[in-house]
Order: sequence, then structure tokens, then C-alpha cells
Amino acid sequence: MKITSAQALENISKEIRRGIIEQVYNAQSGHPGGSLSCADILTVLYFNQMNINPKEPNAEGRDRLVLSKGHCSPALYATLARKGYFDKDLLSDFRKIGSNLQGHPDMNKVPGVDMSSGSLGQGLSVANGMALNSKLEESGYRVYCILGDGEIQEGQVWEAAMTASKYKLDNLCVIVDNNNLQIDGTIEDVKGLKNIEEKFESFGFNVITVNGNNIADLINAFDKAKMTKGKPTAIVAITTKGKGVSFMEDKAEWHGKAPNEEQYNIAMEELK
Repeated sequence: MKITSAQALENISKEIRRGIIEQVYNAQSGHPGGSLSCADILTVLYFNQMNINPKEPNAEGRDRLVLSKGHCSPALYATLARKGYFDKDLLSDFRKIGSNLQGHPDMNKVPGVDMSSGSLGQGLSVANGMALNSKLEESGYRVYCILGDGEIQEGQVWEAAMTASKYKLDNLCVIVDNNNLQIDGTIEDVKGLKNIEEKFESFGFNVITVNGNNIADLINAFDKAKMTKGKPTAIVAITTKGKGVSFMEDKAEWHGKAPNEEQYNIAMEELK
């Protein structure tokens, strides 16, 4: 069922953020910062945009999502659990030995995961293949690929971008989670990355810049992407790393660090 109420979607995104914190805290490992920044993006995709059915996770005509920045699996797992792909109680097994909910998502072990990801830079290439298949088979499904802004420093991303443009994959939507931070600092300090929008435009993409932590703005951006014909779309989503937890926001140190008990309690209180 498509949820159109921005307030209802915001409530879901808070629930997903609580799930992120719980997973990382219970495992005492994981990547909370980038998971929190993309929670609103996943909320809008899974509860407002994508043609999916948790009861038929492998349906041929379903829309696909590739979480190319696979280290942010806590966000994807919390979203899939909230959508009904598996029991929410399983989130407590995140990163535990023998658990299907590994640090990076495995499509052979978790229902709703469309690609096993984690090696940064590869997701868009796979998303291209999915989008091409949809065109060739006339299946009609759309493909969404979430990239980290640090991840797009990988050269393979731009090779894949050329391919998407060459084949006019207008059923492909790339989302750059532009929270401006990676493990070693800001994206500009690490590799001098600037002008993300201009880069995608030069590779033949329709580019939309949006507040990636605003539900209504995201819905509008995805609706525009669906109406774009003859070229792929890149949504540059300006987000806040650690969004929703005050002491994590805009702090590179929370890229891959678990909260202690005191921090956990503060975070969960703020996400009520």
C-alpha cells in the first residue's frame, strides 16, 4: 500500500532510525552515520514509490533497489523489516555469527535484498544490467541505486554512468547520499570532490538536487524522475550524516562506530 501522508512517512523514518541504532548498539559494530542519513530516502522509496510486495520478494515485475553503499545495511534491514519482508525481532541478530543479517547485505540470505553489495563502486554497474533487462524484456520495472558521495570517487561509477547514458536508461534512478562525510573526513578534503551535479550532467544524466532528509521534497524528486524520458536520472540528495541523533550529526567519527549504553539511551530518547 502506497503511503502518501508526509507525517506518516516521517514516523516510519524515525522507526527505521531507531532500528538502525538498535542494530549497531546490539552488535557493537556497524555504520550508523551513513545509515541514518539515507533513512528518509529508503522510507520514501519503499513506502511511497516502489512497486514491491513483501509477500512476493522475487516477483519478476518488481522494482529493484541496489544499496551500492552496502556498509549502510542497518538502514536497509530496518526498512525491510518495517515493510514486512522479515520479522523485526531478527534485527537483534545483526552482525552476529550465523545471522543472515550480515554487515553487508546478502541477496541469497535476506528476502528483499536485490543485490549483494559492499565492494564500493560496483552497484551502478549491476543496476545498469537490471535496467537493461527491464528494457529488453519489456518488464516495465524501475531500478534505484543508492550511492555514497565518498563512493563516487571510484572510477567504475563513472564508467557505469557512461553506460547508463549510452543506453538511455530512463528506468534507472541513481540517488547520491550527499552527506559530505566519509570515513576520513569531508569528501572535498579526502579527494577534492566538488560539483557532483555538474559531473552527472556532463555524463548525460537528468539531475535533480533535493533535501534528502525532507520527505515531501524526496517524493517530488522521485515523481519527476519517473516522468523523465530518454536519459537516466541522478538525484543528488543533500543529507546530514547521523541525521536524527544530535551527537552523531555531521561527525565523521560516527561513520563506523557503535554507541555505548549512555549514548544509546540518548539516541533512542531523541528518536521517540
